[in-house]
Amino acid sequence: MKWDLIRMPAKPEVSNLRNACTSRIFLKSVFKGGNFMNSQEYMNLAEEKLLHVYNRFKIVLDKGDGVYLYDVDGKKYLDFAAGIAVFALGYNYKSYNDALKAQIDKVIHTSNLFYNVPAITAAQKICDKTKMDRVFFTNSGTEAIEGAIKLARKYAYNKDGATDHEIIAMNHSFHGRSVGALSVTGNPHYQEAFKPLMGGVKFAEFNNLESVKELINDKTCAIIFETVQGEGGIYPAEKEFIEGVRKLCDEKDIVLILDEIQCGMGRTGKMFAYEHYGVKPDIVTMAKALGCGVPIGAFAATEKVASAMVPGDHGTTYGGNPLCTAAVNEVFDIFENDKILDNVVEVSKYLESELDKLVDDFDVIKARRGKGLMQGLVVDGKPGDYVTKALENGLIVISAGSDVLRFVPPLIISKENVDEMISIMRKVLA
Repeated sequence: MKWDLIRMPAKPEVSNLRNACTSRIFLKSVFKGGNFMNSQEYMNLAEEKLLHVYNRFKIVLDKGDGVYLYDVDGKKYLDFAAGIAVFALGYNYKSYNDALKAQIDKVIHTSNLFYNVPAITAAQKICDKTKMDRVFFTNSGTEAIEGAIKLARKYAYNKDGATDHEIIAMNHSFHGRSVGALSVTGNPHYQEAFKPLMGGVKFAEFNNLESVKELINDKTCAIIFETVQGEGGIYPAEKEFIEGVRKLCDEKDIVLILDEIQCGMGRTGKMFAYEHYGVKPDIVTMAKALGCGVPIGAFAATEKVASAMVPGDHGTTYGGNPLCTAAVNEVFDIFENDKILDNVVEVSKYLESELDKLVDDFDVIKARRGKGLMQGLVVDGKPGDYVTKALENGLIVISAGSDVLRFVPPLIISKENVDEMISIMRKVLA
């Protein structure tokens, strides 16, 4: 919007009525539904002003309601991506919005030099759900991974005073883009330009217990993996694998870190995916749906491991602020009061069966895999082509890995929403 093009009355004696009329005409012409520019103008400005690290789809989103999003031009989209598994409660969930508004009117930030009630309450709820003992709040999932790595290394350091400990991570994993998180991300493409990264990281094959055993030595301080690999292509951990790794960690006093940033917070039908396997990590990381849109993550740990950290070992300015932790509190309350997990269990079975029908009906789809409302379709060709076509037909889905269409909708979706998605996907696939 170029303000110098606005023509205001030159003479002060112009009537108030004429001013009012002029203002109405001006507002009607430039706002067009509450926006100063059309979508293309916004995109042009974004490409000029934002650091170019994303290849964005040609849509400028404006608002959301329920499981639908709307762009600045008014087009409606059924959302089966949920902001990359963030908006578990969909958009405009009243009690969630009300809780944030109420906290804004009280206090937003205090710093961790002081206690605040929302953070204390949220920590208690996370400990109850994870069966962990202590929590550290971060601003993101990546920071949660960073903290988990530091905690595991400090735990090992306290045992022997050595600083050359090693971590075993998994190929095709994704844990974030900071140096520490990138160091345990098993994808060379993300790492190449930023080496040297953090040393002492070895990569095993996900769901291959023998490959983990081969890498363990006296220096191994932690094993880290996603309970369900997300960016790598929607691969759930196999029961024998996760149980076997847990046993190895118990035998050798190695810290098991499970990354539940995407697969946690109800996405698989349990509050945390590791509950499906009857195992418990030493450290668990979470983010995304933890705050359902506000920037917050956390890592939680058992007392045995958490006690390794002392004042000065770690910190954050914004992490655990009253606004974000008020969101966490409301999210946990909504999950319980509105029986969100029951809906995930019911609707995910229907989603799986309908996606399986697509596998049967279309040769370009090779397989379905996933857990709960975290599903993937293996496709021929580039998944981005299918994503673009789906957008043209009013459906938001995203890709995972090199050949997977990812479906991670809000956890409040209904069977009718699944039917609408399937109908659009059939058009896309045809």
